[in-house]
Amino acid sequence: MGLIDCQEMRELEEKVFQAGVSAEALMNKAGRRLGEVLRTLYPEPGTAVAYLGRGNNGGDALVALQGLRAAGWHIALRCPFQPLELGLLPRRKLRELGEVELRQEAFEPMDNPGPLLLIDGLLGIGARGPLRDPLRSLAVEMNDLRARAGARVVAVDIPSGLNGDTGEPGEGAVRADLTATIGIPKKGLVTDGALNHVGRIEIIPLEDLPVPVGGDHVTTAWNLRPLLPPRDFEIHKGQAGRIGIVAGSRGMLGAAGLAALGALRGGAGLVTVYVMERDYPLLISAGPPPEAMIRPVASYAEVGDDGQDVLVIGPGLGHPGGNEEKALLDLLGRNDIPLVVDADALNLLASAGVTGRIHRQMVLTPHPGEMQRLFPEGDELSRAEKARQFVTTCPCTLLYKGARTIVTSTGEKLYYNSTGHPGMATGGQGDVLSGLLGALVAGGLQLMDAARAAAWLAGRAAELALEDGQSEQSLVAGDTARSLGAAFHALRRGC
Repeated sequence: MGLIDCQEMRELEEKVFQAGVSAEALMNKAGRRLGEVLRTLYPEPGTAVAYLGRGNNGGDALVALQGLRAAGWHIALRCPFQPLELGLLPRRKLRELGEVELRQEAFEPMDNPGPLLLIDGLLGIGARGPLRDPLRSLAVEMNDLRARAGARVVAVDIPSGLNGDTGEPGEGAVRADLTATIGIPKKGLVTDGALNHVGRIEIIPLEDLPVPVGGDHVTTAWNLRPLLPPRDFEIHKGQAGRIGIVAGSRGMLGAAGLAALGALRGGAGLVTVYVMERDYPLLISAGPPPEAMIRPVASYAEVGDDGQDVLVIGPGLGHPGGNEEKALLDLLGRNDIPLVVDADALNLLASAGVTGRIHRQMVLTPHPGEMQRLFPEGDELSRAEKARQFVTTCPCTLLYKGARTIVTSTGEKLYYNSTGHPGMATGGQGDVLSGLLGALVAGGLQLMDAARAAAWLAGRAAELALEDGQSEQSLVAGDTARSLGAAFHALRRGC
């Protein structure tokens, strides 16, 4: 979904209103869908507190509370103003909500079971400059409850105190775990400096607001869903995709198993892991997925044409040295089938020199450290500009991992991933992702589409693993792989 600046958003809304769509109709639709999203992402009922300013963001929050209350949530309102001081539409939505007091005093968690959800409806995209009291005090209160009471903060459209165009946070700006942006995502939400204030992005679609065609985009389930239609009933394992995985070495054999698990859970029909003969007994004793075929090779030069649709190269390879590094570089030079290049294969390319070695059949999946080694001249650039310049210099598809993973390709716009959480900052997540990506490519997706879908699915799987009992601290890569089935279901549902 395309990005837009704040002035363009205001002009777009004005055109919609002139065409006969009422502001209240948009608010009702946005608020109702916001409530639906919150019930999906936070399925266990608890206490939801809406923090209100005078404007329409507060109205959206009030409509969302109606749906949360119907789903069993306790609701409360925190507002420094009297009802008559609110705007016309928020005042009307307050009346429709019924007998709920506007609390003037600071909110303190009570003994109600379940999560504590704080909905930031203080300010919208029209606000500029640092927060001022009394709203500043409410933003501080939300940030404090998030830090000491485990509250989750949801920003309506944009975190209060954040510049919607530049992403620059003002002093005391709200730190959201989720930003539910209305209609079309704002450009400032995806900038590097906004990350810790925006959190996870969810887009609340409004059909009345036409999405811009050009420019960079945020990847959502809605625009990925057409890429993964139901399979034909007569499909067999050979048609579901054949993947070769060149991965694993002494001390890092788990990487091969995780990549294979990601490929299997990602829909691959046949998965073959190539491992050096000297490491084969160790890998077998480690217990790789039993559905994967393990093929020992005396040299990586033996990894040839076994009918695979894609090769995944790199997880846990270490530094084989000498002739084996040359064999791997020769393998990376293949351009007759797609290559997913990860981890130590990226480091090998960086040390050998990327010029002339990177080609359009490659998907590169670097984390920030690997990207710095591949493209040291981009060290001072933003993540977005680094990605853009890299694919201009090196023709390939790039999946640039991070808190807001960027996917792009030579001549293409940037796509920002919207899913995931800090619990993914643990070893092995990239191995699962590379296997999943390989499975999607083997299943027939174009490289850009496969990379966008893999990033979204891995992030959503990690989110769903938290619902299944894990935490940001306890999550491991295997949990993400095992939740991929639920992530595919979520993609098809659109959330």
